[in-house]
Amino acid sequence: MAGPLEGVRVVELGVWVAGPAAGGILADWGADVVKIEPPDGDPARMFGRMLGVEDGSSPPFEMDNRGKRSIVLDVTTDAGRETARELLSGADVFLTNVRPAALTRLGLDFESVAMSNPALVYGLVTGYGESGPDADRAAFDVAAFWARSGLAHLLTRPGDTPPFQRGGMGDHTVGMTLAAAVCAALVARGRTGKGQMVSSSLYRQGAYTVSFDLNTFLMTGNPIAIGQRESMGNPCMNNYAAGDGRRFWIVGLQAGRHWPPLCRAVDRTDWLTDPRFDTPLNRAANSRELIVELDEIFATKPLAEWAEIFAGEPDFFWSPINSLEDVIGDEQFHAAGGIVNVPDGEGGIPMVASPADFHGTPWEPRSAAPQLGQHTDEILGELGSRSR
Repeated sequence: MAGPLEGVRVVELGVWVAGPAAGGILADWGADVVKIEPPDGDPARMFGRMLGVEDGSSPPFEMDNRGKRSIVLDVTTDAGRETARELLSGADVFLTNVRPAALTRLGLDFESVAMSNPALVYGLVTGYGESGPDADRAAFDVAAFWARSGLAHLLTRPGDTPPFQRGGMGDHTVGMTLAAAVCAALVARGRTGKGQMVSSSLYRQGAYTVSFDLNTFLMTGNPIAIGQRESMGNPCMNNYAAGDGRRFWIVGLQAGRHWPPLCRAVDRTDWLTDPRFDTPLNRAANSRELIVELDEIFATKPLAEWAEIFAGEPDFFWSPINSLEDVIGDEQFHAAGGIVNVPDGEGGIPMVASPADFHGTPWEPRSAAPQLGQHTDEILGELGSRSR
């Protein structure tokens, strides 16, 4: 199955992760994505070497570029720019995370390319937005999404140093946002016949990620406290360790619904009437004491035994804190479609699936990421036949 975007022609001028992530999602969904690369390639091809992968592959690059076709163009030259504009004249979508000032210098800004293709949907990722003093400032997601948006601060325990973001977290979320915006613009084009520019920024994506906190501060002037495990105001929304060292999270957000099942699971139904813990306010006031008692109880059994006990309480919500090995070994992860088999020569490569399924027009990956310039001749040949 080709997916819901079969027949949609996409040109991508993107490097590293954010722009290519959006293109990778559209490619998964069936679009024909032509990836323009400079003569020395998208620098993300070096991820494998940076991570110490010895077989020459680059797993992060493969994730965001499978199913695409690669053409090498030097868009700093007149000939390269002319070929890029020719590609865009017949495209449905252009994706880029090149900085706006550079796009203007290249003549690949929205106003320039829309003149020859007014139906084009132009998808732009920036670091900090399209206007303002930092509009043309370079950004990786660690800077704009993680650090500047408040996300790193909100995940830092008081007195500790900020945690490190995992690779591509902001890039992948902004890529999903841009893919959604592009699809919405294609729907609008179906009504009006006109394309438009759609955009997202790493900074805005980070702020949206922590909008629970930001919107509360905007509307009340009060920040939400940064929680510490030992003193969580709601001990039923906390992580604990089983006797074998495996950690897990219990999610008792609704006091009336989730507190009684927890008391039954740990065989402490006396807590239901204990004046220290019988109301949410009392549990908050005595949270340190309750957490210590829960720590002692949970340390008496391995997680597998607790899992069986928890399963007997339908209104007890919890989850193991999984390692990568745990995720890959999780039957539910596979049943939910978390892994796809990407064709590669005679066999296939297991990779992480992009996070959406279509039950009327299902997609499946079509090929591994292209080699640098693998399809240059093929794509130029298509341009030649189109112009005749």
